[in-house]
Amino acid sequence: MTTTRLSARAAIASVADPGSFAELPAPQRESAPDGPLAWAGYDDSRARATARTGEEESVVTGTALIGGRQAAVVSFEFGFLGGSLGERTGDRLEAAYTYAREHRLPLVSLIATGGSRMQEGMLALTQLQRVARQSASTRAAGLPQIAVLRDPTTGGGWATLGAGADVVLALPGAQVGFAGSRVRPADADPAAYTAEGQYAAGHVDAVVPPAELPAALADWLRVLAAPRSAEPVGPPAALADVPPPQTGWDAVRQARHPDRPRAEAYLDAYFALRLPLSGDRAGGTDPGMLCGFGLREGRAVAYAAQCGTATRPAGYRTAARVIRLADRLGIPVLTLVDTPGAANDAAAEHAGAGAAIADTFAAVAAAAVPVTTLLIGEGGSGGALALAAPGNTWVTPDSYFSVIAPELAAAILKRPASEAASTADQLRIRPQDLVALGVARGVVGPHRPGPAG
Repeated sequence: MTTTRLSARAAIASVADPGSFAELPAPQRESAPDGPLAWAGYDDSRARATARTGEEESVVTGTALIGGRQAAVVSFEFGFLGGSLGERTGDRLEAAYTYAREHRLPLVSLIATGGSRMQEGMLALTQLQRVARQSASTRAAGLPQIAVLRDPTTGGGWATLGAGADVVLALPGAQVGFAGSRVRPADADPAAYTAEGQYAAGHVDAVVPPAELPAALADWLRVLAAPRSAEPVGPPAALADVPPPQTGWDAVRQARHPDRPRAEAYLDAYFALRLPLSGDRAGGTDPGMLCGFGLREGRAVAYAAQCGTATRPAGYRTAARVIRLADRLGIPVLTLVDTPGAANDAAAEHAGAGAAIADTFAAVAAAAVPVTTLLIGEGGSGGALALAAPGNTWVTPDSYFSVIAPELAAAILKRPASEAASTADQLRIRPQDLVALGVARGVVGPHRPGPAG
């Protein structure tokens, strides 16, 4: 698949409100003839790049309105020495990050780069440290960073500005990877170095067609700039109007009913707008864990929601990633618990199931922002509890929470399978039992149709 390579300014114009871009002044740096390495012909190469592109460097920086919201913008000019990073590039990037922090602006990076500039040697490579430091300072300031991966996004540009952003969007067909096309192994799978391949591997949040990119960026800026509550958000209403279960086994059967409402329905009813984040940034995704940010009654809320399947390590890591991002941005969190338990196959163990669950427990425990949890179906052991907010967990009438599945409890106690139902009663797993035990704050009432707000 081929992509259209826009110039740096055309890329800005493609997403910014018309006439809103204002360029930042470029920091001035004295340079020795042919650069710090006295690389023969380097000055001539830069002069030709300027004549071809009209730019003095490989990056253009400034501010712009995107969907009516102000942002600091960084856009790479691939036509200028392959969008490579040199000392002057680093100067401009540092100035843009500094401006974003001083003016409390989100930073949007439109990346198209081949990596560090060979003609400046190690001094070019160390610009990655400058970028990483600026990104970390901006992260510590509680400001969001959104990256758009254009074609190509490789080398240090991908490993700092791109992969280091909070939200990573990519254009279809873009070449994305640490290794550029001329340095990767000859037998490497080319699909691994594409936007789509990186999305499948959990390193990109969404692949967005160019025509949809302005709206996608505007939505993200809208949500991340929305007011946020210092108080816990209210739990969603129950979507199934069912009576409390009479027995523990009734609770299990209701929670396992194939027609029971699932996470997607709860999220759709709760949010007026929601934007998904995908992937654990460690090579994995889990379709059974929905994560992202949304608007609830005009306020920003983050979410992590299990979908009724056995949650895989990538799902836990994605949830922990989103909870930590929400904590840094001061956005309250909603979690929906619904899993028979953590995945326990060999692949899950190899992928670090225990460590991933521990990381999710830690993210919830350490969050300074309020976390609200609603149990909407099965609550299977620690794999479910990892997402549950201590002291602020609610339950629906068609749910149960158990230290272990009743069938497994009976097996461990060497009881016949026919005693699973009576074992469920002994475990006290019904919604009303959870409230009586102090595990849950209350059983939520049925949903009343109306605008999500």
